Amino acid sequence: MQKLKTMIVDDEPLALDFLRSLLMEFDEVEIVAECCNGREAVATALDVRPDLLFLDIQMPGMNGFDVVKTLQSDIMPMVIFVTAFNQYAVDAFDLHAVDYVLKPLDQERIGRAVNRALDRLKNESDVSFKTPLIGAIDAISERLAADKPQNANSESLPDGMKRKLLVRDSGVVKVIPFDDIDWVDAAGDYMCVHALGETHVIRSTLRELKGKLDDKLFVQIHRSTIVNIERVVSVTPLQKGGSLLQLSDGGSLKVSRNYRESIRNLFQ
Repeated sequence: MQKLKTMIVDDEPLALDFLRSLLMEFDEVEIVAECCNGREAVATALDVRPDLLFLDIQMPGMNGFDVVKTLQSDIMPMVIFVTAFNQYAVDAFDLHAVDYVLKPLDQERIGRAVNRALDRLKNESDVSFKTPLIGAIDAISERLAADKPQNANSESLPDGMKRKLLVRDSGVVKVIPFDDIDWVDAAGDYMCVHALGETHVIRSTLRELKGKLDDKLFVQIHRSTIVNIERVVSVTPLQKGGSLLQLSDGGSLKVSRNYRESIRNLFQ
């Protein structure tokens, strides 16, 4: 039986674990490497020469598109982009015959992607996979440039691809858009993520999670607390130099003196 030497790339540990568990159900798949960022993915792909790459698009630093552009054509594997839904991105992938699976992932979607990869490997030997990938990426980039103001960052990804937090709870993986997060507080090696009235506990440090959040939307107000500024309805100064934030859900958070300037600058 021909096996696909497969590499998976995602900066979210839970997403990586979940994708691995889905792929292990297929006898045709041999997972030869796992990576948690774009630079590691490029280096590993050059080393292990996979047949197939499951590649998350939005990662900090080097994103999935950057990985494709960096890899040498002669070792370019088949790529299946893992993405949150965005219609014009999907249209571009379809137009250029680029494979993708939409989040949240499930066994059926992964199975279809694996079968397509097996068919392509049998029928398209000695054919570079990089040309259609670059065509799709360029089409998405052109649409982004047309849709954004002139001073916007053209490297940003579409709104439909905004990052989501994956939380495993009693065997179920919940998908939480970052925009739904109200605030976050640290508890040792764990983070309590408060979103739309629910609290989710994940294994992460505050620094790791903060690095994934939009710094224009989320601000650190204490050594163990981050808040979504869109949830703040008032700021009350305190006598000892800090301040108290009143949130739209009726709750309140204290801003320590060390972080008062960050709040003051945001509301000037």
